[in-house]
Amino acid sequence: MKRELRLSLLLGGTFLAAYLVPWSAPVVQKALSEAFLLLQDYAREHVLTCLIPALFIAGGIAVFVSQASVIRYLGYGAKKILAYGVASVSGTVLAVCSCTVLPLFAGIYTRGAGLGPATAFLYSGPAINVLAIILTARVLGPSLGIARAIGAVVFSIVIGLAMHALFRKEEKAKADAAAAVPTPPPPARALWKTVVLFALMLAVLVIANWGRPAGVTVTLRDGTVVSGTRAGEEASSLLVVPEGGEEIVSLPKAEITGVEYSPSAYTTLWRYRYAVAGAFLVALFVLLPFWVGKEEGGAWARSTWDYALLILPYLFGGVLVAGFLLGRPGEEALIPVRWVQAAVGGNSWLSCAVASVAGAFMYFATLTEVPILQGLLGSGMGQGPALALLLAGPALSLPSMLVIRRVLGTKKTGAFILLVVVLSTLAGKLYGTVIGG
Repeated sequence: MKRELRLSLLLGGTFLAAYLVPWSAPVVQKALSEAFLLLQDYAREHVLTCLIPALFIAGGIAVFVSQASVIRYLGYGAKKILAYGVASVSGTVLAVCSCTVLPLFAGIYTRGAGLGPATAFLYSGPAINVLAIILTARVLGPSLGIARAIGAVVFSIVIGLAMHALFRKEEKAKADAAAAVPTPPPPARALWKTVVLFALMLAVLVIANWGRPAGVTVTLRDGTVVSGTRAGEEASSLLVVPEGGEEIVSLPKAEITGVEYSPSAYTTLWRYRYAVAGAFLVALFVLLPFWVGKEEGGAWARSTWDYALLILPYLFGGVLVAGFLLGRPGEEALIPVRWVQAAVGGNSWLSCAVASVAGAFMYFATLTEVPILQGLLGSGMGQGPALALLLAGPALSLPSMLVIRRVLGTKKTGAFILLVVVLSTLAGKLYGTVIGG
């Protein structure tokens, strides 16, 4: 019955959209174009290097890691200092967006992790991005960068503990049911071999997505040379903060003839990131026939495919909707940017709440929130709403909400979203009151 109702609603919604939406209107056609261009950007930038490795890691967790081990360290009765400590700082290692963290979250949660540690990990994964925090401090000011870093770590723990408290009875029942299931015999493979396999998979994920170096020198067609800090990019321009300046300069890609990054070990690793990640991938492929049996490998493939079916339809659909409504960075879609600008001026409760809600629904690729924020700040956005958007935006998006609902259900997903929005609003209001401006 529930499936028939969903199908009826889908058919009804499709009919109404086909009948009522003025598809020939320029603004709608632009929004539709932005939807597919955002999906294309996501497919090119995130699927092969981020999402697919994350799906294989999630599938590996389901097959190679015993449920007893997950429950012991991340389950309902696990030591909170260890469970929440690890979950709250995971973003410093992973540095992934709100969508890429989803397979890893689904993997540990369905394997027996408690709701508290799992949601702490879900928030912290994309929120505690070291490079993004450094760029925030460099471009938007040290106080905003520090507030973002502290808020992200604290929020991950508070949100996890709050989710644990809100759904304590359900979590207790889940833990009791898991305890009643007979523990399967340990695999013949030694523990250190399993650790090596996951270390190799994580190395592929992290290194293939190694962030671009911050220091950059750009040469333009007319001979102008701009040196400074890279602040992200838009569809048709590279964003740079010149040395000694504080404002982001937009450099048209069509006018750029050369881009050089500051020499360092970080830059070298970024330059050869695919080769290094490929070397780890080759090492993984070499070890698999010796350490993973045919039956276990088949189970891994099936588990990975199951997670793909669970996540990808909602993720891609959410990216399309987000692009249709809000467009890509630097491009406008159905919802005009001026509406957001008008709603987030000053440091009132309403402006902080609007910034939190807008940030929660917008899709931010890594680092894109910084130039967006500077543009909004230049248009009159208050410091409080800026922090609220920084705390809510990277951790949530419309695509991630749809996937989280598929994993946790409507009630728990609603609680998680509400906690992120409310805490971001409170932090923004407090910060705006203290800092002012």
